[in-house]
Amino acid sequence: MSLNLLLTEPGVTALLTSWPDKPCVYEREAGELDRVINAETIDHYLDTGCVPADEIAVVSDGTALHPDRHRTAGRTDPAKLRSLYEDGHTIRLGNLQRVVPFLADVSRGIQRETGYSNYLHAFVTPPGRQGLLHHWDQQMAVIVQIAGIKRWQLWRPMFPSPMREYQESFRVRDPDFIPQWEAAGPDLEVDPRPGQSLVLPRGWVHHPHTLDAKARSIHLTFAIRERTPVWIAEKLVGGVIERDAFRRVILPREITGRLLPQRVRDVRQALVEHLAGLDVDEFARFLVRAAVSEKEYTT
Repeated sequence: MSLNLLLTEPGVTALLTSWPDKPCVYEREAGELDRVINAETIDHYLDTGCVPADEIAVVSDGTALHPDRHRTAGRTDPAKLRSLYEDGHTIRLGNLQRVVPFLADVSRGIQRETGYSNYLHAFVTPPGRQGLLHHWDQQMAVIVQIAGIKRWQLWRPMFPSPMREYQESFRVRDPDFIPQWEAAGPDLEVDPRPGQSLVLPRGWVHHPHTLDAKARSIHLTFAIRERTPVWIAEKLVGGVIERDAFRRVILPREITGRLLPQRVRDVRQALVEHLAGLDVDEFARFLVRAAVSEKEYTT
């Protein structure tokens, strides 16, 4: 199982049966993941420029540099990347499941085991530095520490179950949040080391850094996109495109005039009738196929 590469058996069981809502650190036995992805491997990607330029981000103290800072002629420039790292910037190598065949297999395996699409980034942070500042994510993350130690200061979610555009960190964050978090102090603080993985549920505010470290940190973040009832609802509604009545034109005068409320009532009624006649078992089989195969390439 791919999840067993990231977590111990209790961690895998927790993900598959209860989906944790609190952070937890697991000891992880070294295995195939560690042989394929390690500090030397990540250095090789940095020094060869094999990761596409569009998948790389360079960040320091919460500020991302313009992509041209690590590119030459639109392509990844290893010398620029190395220089930026030596200047104290965190380097994010994004979506490695699209670059490394082994990680593509791991990603597909996680999707088969959970029904959730996923992606993974590698983060390389110099010692004594800060990359991203306080923020939260819209999906579960499993952080696999590869080298060094990174401190994670964690605060309980401010908003329940954020997802996609709904209560995304950058959309609803207020400038006053950080002073409030800092004044209160973190609810939890962990320092994962190589051989450990941190399960970080969506919505938990995190402030990762190496400010107190004397060695660099390298970790992989496996972001696992939970399925929610919204996903089923979207699939249910999406199926109406096969019915001619839902593909007919709504005339401009029906949108801009007084007829729109009635149009809404008509469509709602047609949708209710469509759903009432749905073969639920057949639709469920369709959902299973979609869950284990669909790739959502937006991050």
